[in-house]
Amino acid sequence: MAKVLVGMSGGVDSAVCAYLLKNEGYEVVGVTLRSWVSSDGDEGRCCEIDDARRVATKLGIRYHVQNCLSEFERHVTEPFVKDYIHGLTPNPCIECNRYVKWERMLYLMQVMQADYVATGHYASVIRLDNGRYTVKKALHAEKDQTYMLYKLSQEMLAKTLMPLGTYTKSEVRAIAREAGIPVAEKADSQEICFVPDGSYADYILEHATETIPGAGNFVDINGNVLGRHKGIIHYTVGQRKGLGIALGHPAFITKIDPRKNEIVIGEETDLLKQEILCRDAYFMSIPDISEGEELPCFAKVRYHHAAAPALIRREGELIRVLFEQPVKAPAPGQSAVFYDRDECVIGGGIIV
Repeated sequence: MAKVLVGMSGGVDSAVCAYLLKNEGYEVVGVTLRSWVSSDGDEGRCCEIDDARRVATKLGIRYHVQNCLSEFERHVTEPFVKDYIHGLTPNPCIECNRYVKWERMLYLMQVMQADYVATGHYASVIRLDNGRYTVKKALHAEKDQTYMLYKLSQEMLAKTLMPLGTYTKSEVRAIAREAGIPVAEKADSQEICFVPDGSYADYILEHATETIPGAGNFVDINGNVLGRHKGIIHYTVGQRKGLGIALGHPAFITKIDPRKNEIVIGEETDLLKQEILCRDAYFMSIPDISEGEELPCFAKVRYHHAAAPALIRREGELIRVLFEQPVKAPAPGQSAVFYDRDECVIGGGIIV
């Protein structure tokens, strides 16, 4: 009987993941990684220990809690704050998956002499004909979470099970109800776990360890001053609402310039980009691409973006992404993730 450690957040997805694997005959051990606690003691939505423990008791599986507060701060919240201060829009969940969740889960797998780790992500781990592992989009695209997983290493994927890749959310809830799992109707989290009220700026103001840029100018694409903004941490590329400036027509943030402490305002058409550059590229289904090599793919520039036909090309340390048709509002700091025609992740990088 193979042993598997299931990362349990306290939500219905990880609960059903554990339930399905137990029914398949695995020896299942539940683990919650305590990654974030608010100043008033509330747990993050990714580590609600009481709910996870209730699920483990219902399923009759062993359960452990592991403290990852320092790793989460180092790899997730500190970079998140620094990125916003420097005018970027980060993806903290991507960093958490790679450097907190999987790092710790694989360590615990060895300590507990388990064979695999498993999560309730809507994705499937597959091994390709070339021997490499990748993640394939969920069968039902509305819940697909592969965008958040592109940084996982081959060693991580080789030891990972993701049993929910072919299920819909409604099917997962139905399984939970039928099994009497206590979190069957628990609502999904819609916010980043450490910013439960959605106010990124308030979190940054509270946790920054460096000087936060203050008010500056809104300018048009020619540099003409249009008004004053309240600080770049309050804004992101593509934003239309909440700008606090009336121009008599729809206006969008097209660029954030931290060096000048300026925010460039333009028309919706100014958000369209045919090319982007990415740094810190990770490759999953292939080892890499060589200098100047072009590879066709489908690229997503944010989590809810529909992947668009594109070519990727290595240019030194960067990857250039050339889209067949312009894409809207690729924001520096976000990730672009590349897929093949079979909806498997090729790799990805951070937009510059």
